[in-house]
Amino acid sequence: MTPLSESEELTLLRIAREALVGFLNLAEIPKIAEPAPALCQNCGAFVSLHNGKNLRGCVGVIAANKPLYITVGECAVWAGLQDHRFPPVSKREVSRLNFEISVLSPLSDIAPDDIEVGRHGLVISLGGLRGLLLPQVAVQWKWNREQFLEETCRKAGLPSNAWREGARIQAFTAQVFQEPSASNSSHNAE
Repeated sequence: MTPLSESEELTLLRIAREALVGFLNLAEIPKIAEPAPALCQNCGAFVSLHNGKNLRGCVGVIAANKPLYITVGECAVWAGLQDHRFPPVSKREVSRLNFEISVLSPLSDIAPDDIEVGRHGLVISLGGLRGLLLPQVAVQWKWNREQFLEETCRKAGLPSNAWREGARIQAFTAQVFQEPSASNSSHNAE
């Protein structure tokens, strides 16, 4: 997929916020007018919600089964209401949240030595278990390549050395963007 323009990024961020607010108010995702063609391509994406520096929800889909703008709207709702690590987002709280979107490239198999921390996100799978970590997670936690592999294994519920023991390693890249600072202050964030 061609990189999104700043205008397209802002449109997706607006869609994500409006989807969550709309669902909290109406119990359904509001109808969204079809946006620019780039946002109508089938593409995987994750939506992360942050309250200050704290993660408040993160849900996404790897498979490119729906148009990107629809995927983003659905993931925003799921991140706010169905990330089982956190209680559901309340109507009062949503104004304090900062939305971050990661638009994913397709997955491809990768050798451990070819992984670039900060560039690649990882999916590690073995049997019926699978774990995914976005590229920005390794940077945030200051992990090296081996720590990134180990933590992705743990996320999958696998032993930390499963990446050395036959687990499938796949990588992807992501275009990551979040609401601009001006938007944060207008939403009373941070």
